[in-house]
Amino acid sequence: MSATANSAVLPHGEISVSRIRDGANRNGTIACRQSKSFLSASCLSAEGLGRLDKSSFQACQLSHCNPAVKTNGILAGSYNYGPSPQRNLLGQTFCSVGVCTFGENALESPSHATDEKVGVLLLNLGGPDTLHDVQPFLFNLFADPDIIRLPRLFRFLQRPLAQLISVLRAPKSKEGYAAIGGGSPLRRITDEQAHALKMALEAKKLLANVYVGMRYWHPFTEEAVVQIKKDRITRLVVLPLYPQFSISTSGSSIRLLQSIFREDSYLSRLPVSIIESWYQREGYIKSMASLIEKELQNFSNSREVMIFFSAHGVPVSYIEDAGDPYKDQMEECIFLIMQELKARGIDNEHTLAYQSRVGPVQWLKPYTDEVLVELGQKGVKSLLAVPVSFVSEHIETLEEIDMEYRELALESGIENWGRVPALGCTSSFISDLADAVIEVLPSATAMSTTESTTKEADTDLHAGITSFEEACAHKLDFVQIKIYRERQQNGA
Repeated sequence: MSATANSAVLPHGEISVSRIRDGANRNGTIACRQSKSFLSASCLSAEGLGRLDKSSFQACQLSHCNPAVKTNGILAGSYNYGPSPQRNLLGQTFCSVGVCTFGENALESPSHATDEKVGVLLLNLGGPDTLHDVQPFLFNLFADPDIIRLPRLFRFLQRPLAQLISVLRAPKSKEGYAAIGGGSPLRRITDEQAHALKMALEAKKLLANVYVGMRYWHPFTEEAVVQIKKDRITRLVVLPLYPQFSISTSGSSIRLLQSIFREDSYLSRLPVSIIESWYQREGYIKSMASLIEKELQNFSNSREVMIFFSAHGVPVSYIEDAGDPYKDQMEECIFLIMQELKARGIDNEHTLAYQSRVGPVQWLKPYTDEVLVELGQKGVKSLLAVPVSFVSEHIETLEEIDMEYRELALESGIENWGRVPALGCTSSFISDLADAVIEVLPSATAMSTTESTTKEADTDLHAGITSFEEACAHKLDFVQIKIYRERQQNGA
C-alpha cells in the first residue's frame, strides 16, 4: 500500500506535538462585518512573536514509529484515539505540526519590515453557492474516501459511486438549499470569521494573513495552495473550524494536504502547526455556555427546559474500526459545557443525539429524530436545541434543525422550541481562537520531503507499526486496522 493511501495525516519531517493549557481567558470586542472575498495579506510583527515563551509549552518530538526511519516524522498515535482518561482537561488545546489548505481569498494587512510572514489557515467543509452547484458539490463530498470508505478491492468504484449518489440526492438537497435562500451561507460566514480573527490577532500584536480553505467547494484547497505560495508565507498555523476531530472532517482535509505538500519543495519545508481539536478550550466552552444561558432566558420557565445537544453523526465503523476519537471528544465537550453551566447555577437536564445520517449503514446513536419523538412521548414540553459540532450556520442548522427537527418536535408534543445560534463571530470565541493561534506558533516545525525520504517512508511505513493506536494514526484501511487490533488483543 502506498504512502498516499496508508500514511498518517502528516508528510515527512520531524513533527512537534504540543498539548497546551490556556492560562488566561482573554476576551475582547471584535468587529465582525459583512465581508466579501479577500485577497492576500502581509503578516507578523516581531513584537507578537517575541512575547511568546517556548518554555510554557509542553511539547514532545515524534518521529516515525519505525526507529530505523528517524527523519521521516510520519505521525504515529498523536490523535488521542480512544476514551479520554480524565475529564478535567478544560483549557487544553491539542495540536500537532502538519500541513494545510489555503483559500484563494486571504485578508490583507500592511507590510512590515520583517522577513517573517505568518499565515493562519481556516479549514471548513464548503457548500454550494447556488442550486446549480449542489450536484457537483455532492459529487466532491462522496468522492472523498474518508466520507465513503470502500474496501481496497472496490476503491475503483469511488468516483462512479459518488456520481450515482450525487445525482440521486441532488433533487432533495436542492429543496433544502432552496428553503434557506438558494445556497449555503458557509463561505460568507467563514470569510467573516476570518476577518474577525485577523482583527483579534492584530489586537494581540500579531499581524497575519488569514486564509480560508474549503474541502468540497470553492475556495478549494488546490486553489488556496497557489495563493499561499504566492504570498511566500514563512510560518503557518492551520485551524480547522471543527471543534472535535474526526477522520471525516479535519482528518480528510489533512490527508489531502499531505498529498499536496509532499510534492512541493517549498511547502514541505514550511514551518507549520495544526490545531487538531479545540473543544476543551476554556474560551470555546464559556462561549457555548453563554449562548445557551442567553437562549434559556427566552422561556417562561427556563428550569424546565431540556437542553438538547445535536451533533453531526458519523458511521459507527469510523469509531469502532478506524479509531475515530470523535465520539469521545463530543461526550467530553458536552460534559465540560454542562460543568460550566452548573457553575453558573444552571442545572437543567440535557441529552446528546446525532443528526444527518446517510445511507443504510449504522451511524452513531441515539439519532436526533428518534430522540425528539421519545422526549415528546415522555412529556417534555420545552426544548432548547444546541448544534454543538457546528460553529457556522449552514444547511444542517438552518434547514435540518430549524425546519425538519422543529416540525418533528412540535408534532411529537413538545410545545416550546428554541435553538442556540452557531458561534459565528461571537467575540469571546474569536478571541480564544486568536489565543490558540498565538500559543502554537513557537511549535511550528519545518518538514522535508526529499524523494529519497519519501520512498524510504513508503517502504517502511508498516514495518514499525506495532499497535492498534499506531495503525489508526496511519489511517490504514479497515481490514488492516482489524488485523492490528486482533494482534494487540492477542498480545502479539
